[in-house]
Amino acid sequence: MSDNDSDTPLSESQVAEENELPVIHLCSLVEELSYGNSALKTETEMFEKYYNKLESRDQRPLRISEIKMSGIELAQLRGRHRSKSRSGLERVTCLSVDQKYELVRKELEDMKEKIRHVRANAERDLQHHEAIIEEAEIRWTEVQREVQEFERDILKTISKKKGSILATQKVMKYIEDMNHRRDHMKDKLRLKNISLKVQRKKMLLQLRQKEEVGEALHDVDFQQLKIENAQFLETIEARNQELIQLKLASGTTLQVLNAFKTRLHRAMEMSINLEKEILLRNELLEKIERETLQVEEDRAKAEALNRKLRKQLAEFRVPPVMMYVREKILNGDLEKTIRMWERKVEIAEMSLKGYRKNWNKMKTTNEQLLAISSLGK
Repeated sequence: MSDNDSDTPLSESQVAEENELPVIHLCSLVEELSYGNSALKTETEMFEKYYNKLESRDQRPLRISEIKMSGIELAQLRGRHRSKSRSGLERVTCLSVDQKYELVRKELEDMKEKIRHVRANAERDLQHHEAIIEEAEIRWTEVQREVQEFERDILKTISKKKGSILATQKVMKYIEDMNHRRDHMKDKLRLKNISLKVQRKKMLLQLRQKEEVGEALHDVDFQQLKIENAQFLETIEARNQELIQLKLASGTTLQVLNAFKTRLHRAMEMSINLEKEILLRNELLEKIERETLQVEEDRAKAEALNRKLRKQLAEFRVPPVMMYVREKILNGDLEKTIRMWERKVEIAEMSLKGYRKNWNKMKTTNEQLLAISSLGK
């Protein structure tokens, strides 16, 4: 009793402490519990899906390869399965971490498989719809072309010749041509359909043969396939190593090629600069040649003039001394005469200026007198 009495106040104190917890702490506890419940719910749903799959797998019909097993082996397997299931139900009360991991892994694989199937179906549907759209576009272009041909060949003729027999015949001929064309297209499509059906039958037969061959394989064949697979893997590894070596060689080759490209680019730039310099030098050389020709011409002219002057100098003869003296005296007399006449001209100009001045005075006085006389009248 004392123990019970001692326990009751402790429990009551714990309940009081729990009741006295803050609201934030209670909210966090509620969130943690809800998160744990959601995780447990997800695990339960996943386990139910996996269990339903196992049940559906147990209830599905057996294949031909599975039916080949003897009845005794089937009975033994069923007994083992039942004993394992019973012992599992008795022993296992909850899933371990490895079992959960295996379950989640299988569920993930199934989900990936579903996604892959959905993606494949979506791509197939997309291709189907694209093919339908393309076919509709082709058909629409054909219809437009036929409408244009009908308008060009028939409607214009009917509008020009209303009620004529020729227009009716053209319409009938156009309809017959269209029917023949459609019959021809129908025959082509029928033959194509037959060929596709034959091809489909062949492919189904090949697929069935492959499945039968696959079911008839034994352990020896699997071992042989494993050996061949290992050999092929070794070959692939060797080829990969060769590919890596070739890639490395290609990288070095690309580096060398880039170096040569840079050198070639520099050489091209140098060549362009040299070509420009050569053009400038050629222009300068042409200018120098033109100047040289001009100098040669000037030199020839100077030489001709020099020869002429030399000839004149060679042919020049000095006159006698007395003649020179007479010419000198005559020249002096002529200079004196020129100076005298220049003086006379200056005197005459001065007298002319005086005469002009007097004349102007007389002219002004005469004009004044005429003006006075005109005023007196």
